[in-house]
Amino acid sequence: MEATDGAARAGSLVTAHGIVPTPIFMPVGTVGSVKAVAPDDLRAVGAPIILGNTYHLYLRPGDELVARHGGLHGFASWHGATLTDSGGFQVFSLSSLRKISEEGVEFRSHLDGSRHLFTPEKVVSIQRNLNSDIMMVLDECVPYGADYAYTEKSLALTTRWARRARAAYPQGAGQNLMFAITQGGFFKGLRKRSIEELCAVDDFDGYAIGGLSVGESKPEMMDFLYDVAPQLPAAKPRYLMGVGTPLDIVNGIAAGVDMFDCVLPTRNARNGTLYTSQGKINIKRREFAEDDGPLDPECDCYTCRTFSRAYLRHLYVSKELLSFRLNSLHNLTYYLRTVRQARAAIFAGTFTDFKAKMEGLYPEEVVA
Repeated sequence: MEATDGAARAGSLVTAHGIVPTPIFMPVGTVGSVKAVAPDDLRAVGAPIILGNTYHLYLRPGDELVARHGGLHGFASWHGATLTDSGGFQVFSLSSLRKISEEGVEFRSHLDGSRHLFTPEKVVSIQRNLNSDIMMVLDECVPYGADYAYTEKSLALTTRWARRARAAYPQGAGQNLMFAITQGGFFKGLRKRSIEELCAVDDFDGYAIGGLSVGESKPEMMDFLYDVAPQLPAAKPRYLMGVGTPLDIVNGIAAGVDMFDCVLPTRNARNGTLYTSQGKINIKRREFAEDDGPLDPECDCYTCRTFSRAYLRHLYVSKELLSFRLNSLHNLTYYLRTVRQARAAIFAGTFTDFKAKMEGLYPEEVVA
């Protein structure tokens, strides 16, 4: 850890493919590609690390094929760091197509209906084929509203799976890092137990908070986030999975989280919703039809340097594919600039002021 301001932290995560300054936002490249943008675009917007999806890459094109082509770095020509999730959330979202047992998760492919089994050991093997800089252990993400008995049973299974994953890839076995995933649903006692049990396993390289943003209200999510994050080991990276809006990320940093990912900036970009220094706008609105100004006068991304709001609106309403790329470039720039500004504020001791400024941009999201 290099600096703190309250619970907010700034540090550096060393991986086999570069040093990642934290706090950091990680663009999501589900199948080895961040939608609508190329690797040189990602470098241009300052992304030191991106995500891949174990479940999807296993099904297509196959992890062994990716391994033959140099892992994700060689196959996708991405030379920064990578993190791959375990596939647990994807299996959770396919609840009608899967069966959970002590051995692992049996599921049917959403592509062709074929049957597959994910065990903790197999998930590690897949991710080693992908050569992920950071591998996630297999876990079960319980649905929102699950009762105490089910959540407690699921947590115990997730802990046993984490032990098996660590045994399959002991610390120091290679350059790949391995993160555990804390669970426990919406029961604070179970969340605490999950952290204690995972910390008792041979040293993980980092710890993630799973099972948030699964249907709960924003106040409930924030309540659990601010309770759980400080309990994670202070000397290890803390990763909040799948969350969220720019203000969610700033709140996560305030709670002591270091790493974030979400499809929101690129998904919203494709839907015309853009984040700017003046707040969130929808570029399809008629008011932008003859607006010759840049999308964001405070942004230096390629989109804002080169094109007017009028042109961006024209591309969107004309359903031009270039709209996806230009909008995505801007939103990713905005997210990455936000975490860089948060990092600078932590070093300067002004993070509280930075957080208040972000709350002013998104007042509708502020949780009292």
